Formats: sequence, structure tokens, C-alpha cells
Amino acid sequence: MRYSVYPGCSLEATALSYMKSLEPVAEALGMHLEEIPDWNCCGASVASGVVGDFAQQVMTARNLALAEEKGLDILVACSSCYMNMGLTNKRFKDDAHFAKLANEALAVGGLKYNGTLRVRQIVDALVNDIGLDKIKARVKRPLTGLKVAGYVGCQTVRALPWEYDDPERPVLLDQLVEALGATAVPFPMKARCCGSSHAIAQTEIVLDCSREILESARSNGASMMVTPCPMCQLNIDAYQGMINKTYNTNYAIPTLFITQLMAIAFDLPPEASALKYCIVSPYEALAPLGVGK
Repeated sequence: MRYSVYPGCSLEATALSYMKSLEPVAEALGMHLEEIPDWNCCGASVASGVVGDFAQQVMTARNLALAEEKGLDILVACSSCYMNMGLTNKRFKDDAHFAKLANEALAVGGLKYNGTLRVRQIVDALVNDIGLDKIKARVKRPLTGLKVAGYVGCQTVRALPWEYDDPERPVLLDQLVEALGATAVPFPMKARCCGSSHAIAQTEIVLDCSREILESARSNGASMMVTPCPMCQLNIDAYQGMINKTYNTNYAIPTLFITQLMAIAFDLPPEASALKYCIVSPYEALAPLGVGK
């Protein structure tokens, strides 16, 4: 299967381990990824407040127009990127007036978008295109005994409600975890917000939100969390030490991207799982599986 892949800014920076694991996992499953040429930032969560919704959506539409030349579904890993790309794509299809104005803006750069593409989140494509049976068949190192909390986050399934999963009780990430041989623990906080980019100006919001998420994971027996969202992974992983200091807790729950866990289960070379980028070390949790530094 072939896709146009939109890396987004985070997969080249704070979520580098996501891209480093996504590429070999996709190859192992027969997914051919073609990076959108000359892609630009989607505007993320702050651009609309600075330049306005229309300008932000035209920024996103430029990526859609560039991808449309290939005619392939756009595969997006980052939740914020998926939200912006998906909503802009939907608006092109539903709002003829917006599409006309946006294409007038795109025409300045010699581009036009006709609204012919689908924007796909990586979990959606893995479960609904590749299929759980094929993923199970590719597992060489079953993750037996590993108890995992699948943290979907707030944007991934709510950007386009019911597009591919239940926005309040998502199940596909847990199904992926189970397909790898691990146990997906009950996790009531799986679709709660981690505090997002409040970490920049109001860190205490992220500390409080993330503490509740960590407590939910630990109290339900998880030794690890996995997520498809770069912001969720960053906040839970990077701020765990500060959470422990602020609340006198002792959390040490590694938080991986789902593709990192897949790379381990597929028994791909160590560099494919990109575990060296984790701040909270995952090696103790993974030691029973024979995964070392």
C-alpha cells in the first residue's frame, strides 16, 4: 500500500523517535511511504490565534495541494497535524465558498486543491488497511506479560469524530497493543488531555493533567504507556521528573510511541525502536522480553 506521508514539525524534532520507528515498521508491513515534497508546518495549535483560522487553514491546504499530485491517501502520525489536515480537508469538501477563497490564496503559489484526498491517522491505517491479522503474523517477539496503557489523547479521535474510532471510548490502539502480544490494561484516562502546549506558559496545568493520567495507568497495573500523539508523549515522558518533585510521587512509567512498541515486537534492529530517545528509561519494563540497551 502506498501513502503520501506528512511528517510535520514534531517528527523531525521532539518526536524524532516516532519517525525513526514508523519508517522501518511501515516497511516491514509493506507500506510504501512517499514524503510530501516541500511540505510546510500545518500551523499546529497556535497559528490560528496569531494569523487567524483562514491563514492557518491555507497553510495546511498547501500540503494537501502538494500531495494531491500523487493521488495517495495522506498518512499523518502527529495528532495536531491530523486535526489540522483532516479538518481543512473536510472544509474543502463541505464549504464551496471556503474552497474558492482558499484556492485563490493557493494560486499565488501556483497551487490548487480539488479535495480528492483522504487524510488518515497512522492507527487508522494500521488497523483498517493493513489489518490486525497481518500485524500479528509479523510479530517475532511477542510482548507477553507486558502491561500497557494505550494513551490515545484528546485530539487523535476527536478531530473528526467517528471517522475511525469512538471519540470517548477508543479501542483501536488497544487492539494494536493486543496484536503485539501485550496486555492492554483498563485505562479510563485514555482520551483525556495531557495539558498540551500549556507546558510553555502554564506548566502547572500539564503537571496536574499528566499526574492524573499517570496515576490512572499505574493504578490499573500498567508498566508502560504507548501513544500515537507527539505532544502526549512529550508531556508524559519529559515532565515525569517534575511531577514527582511537585507532588512527591515516584512515577517511572516509560511512554513510547506505538510504532516503537511495534518495532520491538517485530524484532527489528535496535535502532528501529529508537529507545535511546526516551527520557524515562523503558529498559526495566522491557527486560523480561530480552530487550537491552
